[in-house]
Amino acid sequence: MNRTAVDYREFRLSRINEPRFAHAKLLLGWVGYFVLYFLTENLIPAERCHPVHCFLDDIIPFNEWFLLFYVSWYLLVFGSLAYTFFYDTDSFRQIQTYIILTQVIAMAAYILWPSRQDLRPEVFARDNLLTRLMAVIYAFDTNTGVCPSLHVGYSLGILSVFLKHKDLSKVWKGLLTVYVLGICASVCFVKQHSAVDVLAALPMCALAEYLVFKRGLWKKWAS
Repeated sequence: MNRTAVDYREFRLSRINEPRFAHAKLLLGWVGYFVLYFLTENLIPAERCHPVHCFLDDIIPFNEWFLLFYVSWYLLVFGSLAYTFFYDTDSFRQIQTYIILTQVIAMAAYILWPSRQDLRPEVFARDNLLTRLMAVIYAFDTNTGVCPSLHVGYSLGILSVFLKHKDLSKVWKGLLTVYVLGICASVCFVKQHSAVDVLAALPMCALAEYLVFKRGLWKKWAS
């Protein structure tokens, strides 16, 4: 097993500002996000949200098999952050900085222009394990706060970081690209997002890409 980039056995809260541990402070971004998520989900009623829809939504059918891509997104995010946190702190800073930027942009959009999608099927055409799991997701994940899609934003950010990684082979980069594109498509096929939400995530990601890599924001935060 590879040695960790940092010996976290020596970590203490009093040492959080030391250069070797300072990257851990970026995880606080998740605290701010979940607070805002809770507030927007509970304080902005669906009636105040603008319906998001385009002609592509009527063309794209519901397909429960894309749920496999959709839910694996959680593994992608957690796995990427966990692995880089222990074994590649520079990539961790890049990914987490990218995620924080997309969170800030998306939450600002959700507050200033509340959005919702009304695309979920009332009745599933098939009854199987995947549709039953989809019903569970529909029950706890509301259809508000959707534009732009953070599913797409996080996925493209993680992909961007790993595509720039010199130690990752072209084969793995190609497989990761196909996988991430599958995740981005899945949000439409399981009717969790409109195609508008996916397209709106692109300029959000472009801005994050510029700030993280062109302006080197992650390096400034690291120092």
